[in-house]
Amino acid sequence: MRQVRGINPFFALDVGRPDESWLPGTALLEGPALRDTIDAIATRYNASEPRVAASLFFLSYTARLLSPLTATNLPIDVRPENLWWHHDRANGLSVRIDTPRLGPRPAEALAPVVEAVHAVVPVARGLLWGNAMSNIAGALKMVVRAGALSAEEAEERGNQLMTVPPFEGAGEFIPFPGEVTFLRRSCCLYYRVAAGGKCGDCPLVK
Repeated sequence: MRQVRGINPFFALDVGRPDESWLPGTALLEGPALRDTIDAIATRYNASEPRVAASLFFLSYTARLLSPLTATNLPIDVRPENLWWHHDRANGLSVRIDTPRLGPRPAEALAPVVEAVHAVVPVARGLLWGNAMSNIAGALKMVVRAGALSAEEAEERGNQLMTVPPFEGAGEFIPFPGEVTFLRRSCCLYYRVAAGGKCGDCPLVK
């Protein structure tokens, strides 16, 4: 993880609980913390639809976990039981791991949180998994720009992930010389917040 943390802040997955304001990852699965956080995100972004705030939560959550996993190509343990997380209005969502160790593949680690988000707000599961795949593609783009992989190697890594559920059918990589270009099949809904817009991999972009 030390080798990739310099790519950009999303690749810096820190270890340990800084203080008591940080909640265990399991608090996402039960109790009011997840709903309270989604409500806070809705307020921060002036999102009138709960599903938009839920999508933004999961987009941020997976960006901070999947970027270092994608760059290292290692199944770092990001299950809720090995996480600490914190959300505040000023800094948004922050996530850390408790112990640096290997765990299950990302889909298995993220599945309980997908179900927890869906239970709080009935946002489509396919949209949430699309958010995760979008973050993987974005991480691969940054890894290529950092010179750690060629665009072809990065695209192959991404395509391997999309051969099995839940990432199967999440989108497609578009061949482009020297660059990673991805088009997802679902929309993260960011365009529905005040002053929002469509992302570069959005299927709604004409």
